[in-house]
Amino acid sequence: MGETILSVKDLHVSFQTYNGIVKAVRGVSFDLKEGETLAIVGESGSGKSVTAKAVMQLLPKETTRVEKGSILYQDEDLLTFHRKEMQKVRGREISMVFQDPMTSLNPTMKIGKQIMEGLRKHHQLSKKEAYDRAKELLELVGISNADARMKAYPHQFSGGMRQRVVIAMALACHPRVLIADEPTTALDVTIQAQILDLMKEIQEKTNTSIIIITHDLGVVANMADRVAVMYAGEIVETGTLEEMFYEPRHPYTWGLLQSMPQLHQNRDIPLMPIPGSPPDVSSLHDGCPFAPRCPYVMSVCHSHLPDYTQISETHTVTCWLEDHRAPEVERPYRPDSGYRGKSTTVGG
Repeated sequence: MGETILSVKDLHVSFQTYNGIVKAVRGVSFDLKEGETLAIVGESGSGKSVTAKAVMQLLPKETTRVEKGSILYQDEDLLTFHRKEMQKVRGREISMVFQDPMTSLNPTMKIGKQIMEGLRKHHQLSKKEAYDRAKELLELVGISNADARMKAYPHQFSGGMRQRVVIAMALACHPRVLIADEPTTALDVTIQAQILDLMKEIQEKTNTSIIIITHDLGVVANMADRVAVMYAGEIVETGTLEEMFYEPRHPYTWGLLQSMPQLHQNRDIPLMPIPGSPPDVSSLHDGCPFAPRCPYVMSVCHSHLPDYTQISETHTVTCWLEDHRAPEVERPYRPDSGYRGKSTTVGG
């Protein structure tokens, strides 16, 4: 991996709502290196998309407040950029692929024109140059008969093809960072695999850095170099792909892995869902936000938030089980899991 290209430091984002302040992101920090894929994983409402939109400055200004933190892109803090400065960054330096391609595409404009728009704005290409480049991009993302497709409207494409078009638009200006927010959720399994393979192939050709936001650990296993697990607006564990699948240390990460079905799963071994629901981030109490759902909860978990523990150079976790005074617990794993590693103990 190359040098760090994007660095989020102690980011706090809140929203003003009719019911009061909602602290959606609380102290999030991570680095993204050149040519790397970082997966941000967690249940709905954990703050994944808010973090991504904060990087792009796409959150509504009227109701959003960035209370503290920085988002450094090539050593410049994007949070200090004005609207026109961010317009130069979006698309050209950092692009985003959203979950539903229909919300990203203008239904009244032909596909070719939509791709050409960004090219002409950021690179001042002639109409013919932009057309030729847009056609190349459609071919790059696997859309055949690109000439005819350039003249088609979004409703004339399938869901998978629309997502390919959105990826083509995101890649049009050779961005150095691509943020993909649940890019395959609305697609069937076969198309999901094709889109993920496409993203990996493009990354190998262009050395683009990717942040992929997902709740699907299958996507993570196929795409990521490193993983950050989010819960209730915080990152509770980070590590390499191997560390997170084979040596996870946080009970929430264990729960995510235990609740994931496997292709070769023994039918006599049931899935183990995480009990309860994610907390309401507008009314969090002291202590670890996962405590009400954690099977290993201790009294200190309800009153104090644990500090980060450095497990290895690449692996950090925030959990009281890592304290030397904590009891030893056996890390759960499903014996038939395709991701199982050696069973370890934590605590003590």
